[in-house]
Amino acid sequence: MKTKKRDTRYLTSVALMAAIVILLANTPLGMIQLPVIKATTVHIPVILGAILLGPGAGAILGAVFGVCSLISNTMAPTLLSFAFSPFMSMTGILGAVKALWISVGCRIMIGVISGWLWILLKKCKVPSAIALPVTGFAGSMVNTVFVMGSIYVLLAGEYAQARSVAMDAVWGLIMATITGSGIPEAVAAGILVAVVGKILVHTVPYLVKSA
Repeated sequence: MKTKKRDTRYLTSVALMAAIVILLANTPLGMIQLPVIKATTVHIPVILGAILLGPGAGAILGAVFGVCSLISNTMAPTLLSFAFSPFMSMTGILGAVKALWISVGCRIMIGVISGWLWILLKKCKVPSAIALPVTGFAGSMVNTVFVMGSIYVLLAGEYAQARSVAMDAVWGLIMATITGSGIPEAVAAGILVAVVGKILVHTVPYLVKSA
């Protein structure tokens, strides 16, 4: 009975975090206006879920984030939607598989890496005041680096065509996105994960484990 209660509370916690991911992905709340760019916040509940509930839960939440991205890029396509929706592929089945990895696979990695990084930091007895922002920053950078890196490795030609630039300009554009957008997003994620995580990091695991 005690195990059943734990399982129910764990699943309820994952479902609640997934609902927050879906809410952010489908409302303006998923973006923070910075002085120069808009920074996404959708990956923050993925990181928090990985910290609070473990890498497995983080993977599930990352998948939810990825599916939301896939649906958004399918229903309201943009210039680069071919990289995030298998239904918008420019190169058939192979391109669809690549898009599925970028939209869903890369987002799963946010939760997996964030969860294991948090476990490593806590095993090394790093204080939560440091471990939380570090995990938040790293989790956000996983999103940016994995997505943009995968686009460069898997879809550089299509990316160049979509942006109407030469192939040798793709690397510069990728790096500009990582530094100009990814780093400010990561800083924002580090701050938000530190603030919110400080409140939840002791509460949620207790609710899940207690019977």
